[in-house]
This record gives sequence, structure tokens and C-alpha cells, in this order.
Amino acid sequence: MRPTRLLLGVAIFTPVALTFGQTPRLTGRVNETYTQLCANCHGKNLEGGQAQSLLDDIWLGGGDDESLAKSIRNGYPDKGMPAWGAAIPEKEIRAMVIYLREQRDLNRRAKADAVKPPASFTAKTQLHTFKLDTWIDAVKEPYSLAFLPGGRALMTEKTGKVFVIENGKIAAEPLKGMPEIDTAGQAGLYDIVPHPRFAQNDWLYLAYSDPQTNAEGAKVSLTRIIRAKLRDGALVDQQTLFQGKLEHYIKAGGVHFGGRIAFDREGYLYFTIGERGQRDHAQDTGRPNGKVHRIHDDGRIPKDNPFVNDPKALPTIWSYGHRNPQGLAMNPATGQMFAVEHGPRGGDEFNLITKGKNYGWPVITYGMEYDGRAITDITHREGMEQPLTYWVPSIAPCGLNFYTGSAFPKWQNHAFVASLAGQQLVRLEIKDSKVVAQETIFRDIGRIRHVVSGPDGALYVMLPARIARLTPAE
Repeated sequence: MRPTRLLLGVAIFTPVALTFGQTPRLTGRVNETYTQLCANCHGKNLEGGQAQSLLDDIWLGGGDDESLAKSIRNGYPDKGMPAWGAAIPEKEIRAMVIYLREQRDLNRRAKADAVKPPASFTAKTQLHTFKLDTWIDAVKEPYSLAFLPGGRALMTEKTGKVFVIENGKIAAEPLKGMPEIDTAGQAGLYDIVPHPRFAQNDWLYLAYSDPQTNAEGAKVSLTRIIRAKLRDGALVDQQTLFQGKLEHYIKAGGVHFGGRIAFDREGYLYFTIGERGQRDHAQDTGRPNGKVHRIHDDGRIPKDNPFVNDPKALPTIWSYGHRNPQGLAMNPATGQMFAVEHGPRGGDEFNLITKGKNYGWPVITYGMEYDGRAITDITHREGMEQPLTYWVPSIAPCGLNFYTGSAFPKWQNHAFVASLAGQQLVRLEIKDSKVVAQETIFRDIGRIRHVVSGPDGALYVMLPARIARLTPAE
């Protein structure tokens, strides 16, 4: 039996060759499952056919995740749609929901490519109209930007270089005295953050992938935190604040280093380390990866850290169960610490970072494997924190910053998220520890590594080969 219309969000998933009582042989990869069960009616590319398109976001039975999952799981046998709950494991039903959302977003973006914005443009958002222009160009993989008193700024490149920017011009040569840095894969030089009292003490804080050789002679690396001072074009007085034990180092290069740094109101320093592709390490408090850490500005361990009295845990850990938190920032209005982290395929998260809490990875997730296989259908578990919001499909969130300027008064204390795969700048409004509004400011002009609120009230956005600047256009 073939459907002729969409039923309650997802129409009949029965290919011609299958009848009631038959169980299809499924590989567990969501695209192949779609081809076997759905394409005959909804089209090879979800464009529709005998049944309605799944790309137009029109759902008769509700378009939220659970409504879509329910339609797949229970079906409508009296109308010709089998219940696939017995044939498809629950976690694969969750993967199918992610797949539907991914394909819809890819279709939207393909249509938008024809009207891709130029390098400079003016645009209206819900709260402000802005103009985007290039501030600094001819850079390579810029990762972080730090404004210093007196009008200077420092920019890191993933390639391991730091450049001084002054009067809108970038120095011809990078700073000297840089430590050795692993730059293979996702490894590299990450954040550079001035001390909150930089005008008095001159301390700069950096995160980077530290290359070492283990006992077996293999090259390994892990995120390392140092501080240093800027003198005569060089980083001097370098001090290591955090370096994991050599047995905690993972094969050099690879993935998921984290590498963001933030200070809170009391002057404590927070930094992130991703789980380095070893997902089970995120739940192990005896390892540094998959964690947000907290130390004093000189590297000492705060006495009130949650695991400081646990002999099996690392005393620097503040929270755990993270996958790859590449954004970290304090809300200046509340003093709360927030992070954004990459999910797998789907399930990117925006989290309120709280003392001693477990954020679930890889036990709970809203994502699936990159090859389309399901990880789990568990999105909630007692004792594990829920994200304030999450993104399916993935936008690959990276830098996170709160706007503190006066040029855009309605954006005051709103969070801005830089997106790599999604190539978008996202605004989040937070009230009472909840996301109450979300807006895409712009998209599709390149992967965005970081966003920084400047002392002049502008927003600075780090693109693959330039730094753009948002100013009011009202």
C-alpha cells in the first residue's frame, strides 16, 4: 500500500517491496535506512513524490522532535502506514529525526547560495540594523582576538602565530618567543586573553596544543595553559599554569582540544579541554580531557573546587562530561559562566557551566555518529545537565562572547555564538538562566571562528582570512 499524503508529520515509510509483517534488513546508517523505508514515497532527496515533501517544514502532526519520532515509531496502520518501532531501534529513530532536519537545512542553504551576501553589506535584524565591513584582511585562520588598553589588539592564528594590531593595521611580523606548538589536524594555537587587571600586571593567558614525546617515543599532545608578558615584540616571562600528566596526552594532531579561556568576576581562570576523540574520558574525573577547569590566575588550585578533596580526581576540574567546548564566556550581567560545545552529527550545545556538574557526554546526546549510525536515544538522565539550547543540525559552534558595548543598546549582555559549519553568527538572549530568544544575525560568508565585543562598541567577527567589523547602520 502506498500513501498519497503526509500523515501526522511523516507519511508512510513503506517501500513497494515490503508488506505488513516484513522486517527490512537495515545497516544502521540513517541515509541507507531512509533509502530503504522512505525514498519510495518521499523521494530520493526528500523532495516528495507519492507523499509530501519533507523539506518544506509543513507537518500535520507537529514538527517537534518527539512528534516526528512518534510518527515513525507508531505509524498509522489503519491508514496504510506501518509502525516501524519494532523494526528500527529507538536510537535509530532519533537518528532519523536528525537526518530529516539536516536535509531540510541543506536544502535551504542550497537555495540561499544564489543570494550569498557580499564581503561588505548592511542588514536589518530583529533589534538593530548593522553594517559589516572588513577590519583586517590577509590573515590565515585567525582564532582569537584580545583588545588591550591603549588601542592595541592581539590576534592568534591557529598556525601558532600572534600578531599585534594597532590603528587598524596588523604587524608585518608575528611575536617572537612562542613555545613549540602542535598544529596538525585540529591542534594549534587557540585563545589569548588579557588578565582583568592587565593595565596593572601585563599578564596575557594563552591556550595551545602542547607537543610532547611519550615513553614509547610517539608524538603526543594535549591542551596547555600558560601566561606571559609582552615586551619588545616578544612573549617573555612565560609560566605554565596547567599541563596534564604525560600519560594523559593523546596522539599528536587529531581532534577536540577545547582551548578557550575566560575569567569570572572574582578573578578565577576557567579553561576548556575537549575529550580528544576519547569520548569515555569525558566521564572520567581522573583525566583532564572533556572538562572545564578552574584555577587561580597564577595556577594555584582553588580550595573550593568540587573535586579538590577526591584523591582519584583532578583538582582543577570544575565540570565534566563535555565533548569539545570551543566557546567560553562569562555573562557580565549575572556573573554566570557559559560554554558552547560541538556535538557529534547534531546536538551542539549551549550550557550554563555550574560547579561539579556532569554534562552527559557520551551517555546522553542529541546527536548521532558522523557516518549516520545512532549513538543513543537517551537525551536525558538523572544527574546529568540539560543544555539551555541545542542545535540540530549542527552549526559547529566555536567562539562565544557577550556584547558589552553601547553602540547596539538592545544587544546589551546578549550572547553571540560563532559558527563554523553553519557559517552563521547567532544571537542568544538569556533571562533567568533560560534562552528566551535566538536569532541568526547573518550567514554564509565563511566559517566563523570567534566573535568579540570591542571597546569601541563594534562586534568583531573572525572569518577564515579576515576579521570583519559590525557597526550600527541606523
